[in-house]
Amino acid sequence: MGLAIIFGLVTLLAVFGVFRELRKKNMFAVTFAVLTVAVFGWFTVMTVIDVIFGGGGSGGH
Repeated sequence: MGLAIIFGLVTLLAVFGVFRELRKKNMFAVTFAVLTVAVFGWFTVMTVIDVIFGGGGSGGH
């Protein structure tokens, strides 16, 4: 579950980056921030689903 938390924090920081760069009208940075949100957001959702329904997350069995 720690991995999902880290992915979630990266996603939140990237969301803030999207809005900050939109205000600056820096479309190159907005593109990379949106891609970061998409990729890490997907990883966050899939990791949480795996931990809840797949029984994963600890791995030390």
